[in-house]
Amino acid sequence: MKKLTTITFLVFFMFNSFAAEFPTSARSEKAISMVESTLKEQLSNKGLRYGAPIFIRIFKDPGILEVWVESDDDTFIHFKNYEVCTFSGDLGPKLKEGDNQSPEGFYYVNAGRLNPWSSYHLSFNLGFPNKYDRAHNRTGSALMVHGNCVSIGCYAMTDEYINEIYALAAAALKSGQPFFRVHSFPFKLDDEVLSKYRANQWYSFWLNLKEGYDYFNTHKQPPNVEVSSRKYTFEKK
Repeated sequence: MKKLTTITFLVFFMFNSFAAEFPTSARSEKAISMVESTLKEQLSNKGLRYGAPIFIRIFKDPGILEVWVESDDDTFIHFKNYEVCTFSGDLGPKLKEGDNQSPEGFYYVNAGRLNPWSSYHLSFNLGFPNKYDRAHNRTGSALMVHGNCVSIGCYAMTDEYINEIYALAAAALKSGQPFFRVHSFPFKLDDEVLSKYRANQWYSFWLNLKEGYDYFNTHKQPPNVEVSSRKYTFEKK
């Protein structure tokens, strides 16, 4: 009994330490409370669970953010599309601080990258520059998905949409997902679409992104993304 009490105390201590460190604010708590019941119902209607791991894909063209949610069989099911209110720049990656370009590539978001005190309602940091970006000497900071529908290098959503996206992210992280992946693409990298861009300066870069895009479309699980010889590589998690 004494041993059980000790284990129970440790679990209680760890849980409360995590709760104390998880970033939150009155604004984020209010936003989550406004959308939580609706999200739970919508997820349940698709056989999905609120708090399950999530995965996000962003497409500059046609300006869509997709949220995918992990199902009981460990594959990710498409849950919902959210229209991107605005993003900065053109098709192609972010290269340097101040170029007002929204990034393309493979990123991840942990609890420390949530910002419930954001100047743009609510936000999370994509983690640009990642290892690939740094290998190509790309610079920039504070590249976010946020609300308030204005962008200087970020992906801006309406406050209504970021409330839902943020709630799904916070629920997944609180439930034990260590981080969620965000894959940002210029457009859907299907063969017939990408072939139209053979003359584009970013065609070889997009071919590399397509490897990760295809992996998810095939397996319905986002791959583990690494960088080798200044290229993205992909493997099963």
